[in-house]
Amino acid sequence: MPFITVTLNPCIDKHFWVERLVPEVKLSARDVRLYPGGGGINVARAIWRLGGDALALWSCGGSVGEVLARLLDLENVPHDPLCILDSVRENLIVTDASSGQQYRFGMPGPELTPDEREAWLLHVRKAPSSPEYAVISGGLPHNAPVEWYGEVIQEMKRKARVVVDAKGEALVKATDIGVYLVKPSLREIEELTGRRLLEDDQIEQAARGLIQRGAAEAILVSLGRDGALLATAELTVHFSAPTVPVRSAVGAGDSMVGGLVLALAQGRSMSDAARFGVAAAAAAVMREGTELCHRDDADRLFAQVRCEEVRR
Repeated sequence: MPFITVTLNPCIDKHFWVERLVPEVKLSARDVRLYPGGGGINVARAIWRLGGDALALWSCGGSVGEVLARLLDLENVPHDPLCILDSVRENLIVTDASSGQQYRFGMPGPELTPDEREAWLLHVRKAPSSPEYAVISGGLPHNAPVEWYGEVIQEMKRKARVVVDAKGEALVKATDIGVYLVKPSLREIEELTGRRLLEDDQIEQAARGLIQRGAAEAILVSLGRDGALLATAELTVHFSAPTVPVRSAVGAGDSMVGGLVLALAQGRSMSDAARFGVAAAAAAVMREGTELCHRDDADRLFAQVRCEEVRR
């Protein structure tokens, strides 16, 4: 398979609706749905929905982990779980029907033992594939040392080009090591650089500064409704986001990464691949819960993504 994804702290996303979110009242949930979750798992699901083949490596523990495995099987997503003692977490996504606003509650997840952390390094090393790209996405397990996260990335670098979608100390560690591509949000690149970035040229300068110090060969900054900005040593590209009905923003960034790496593996240029990633992200927000992108939507929206390229 051309892709593997790594999800150290996966989850089940439980999404439901309430008529109105109010305090101190017992609220009735409706249309309750369960989705496989966690960054790398969602990237693998997005690649699969877009017509590619990806193998998801993930931590599987407890009854929630068993349900998560069944959900992945139902979606026909190839996966290779690593068994752990603690249970996989269950996150909540609540949509207020009266306002259309969505509320997301993320749980901390399991704590990996030292033996389980060591087993993860072996799990990546022995992954049954020869991937072109390896994506590590999502948060660290509870109390996991960031130095260990760096070891996981180093193992991945021995197998493939590494793409990282992370935040906080995990993102810092990835950029200290140096990887193929990182996909921070605006807030995440602000935290990484330690300054507010109010204009496009400031975002561009921050991204190019990271590239110059060897943090990544390419940086794709997701900007929500404002699209995205791609920076490499040779070019900078600003992408607009297509206007679509927004039903859920959950998984949009994972769909962007999935669309990007799939397009790269198909031989598209970095600019075209990022453009397809933006289209895949827009396709994802059109769907409820974490249903993610659909190929027909992504293909149609690709033509609507406008880009402005500056070569260096």
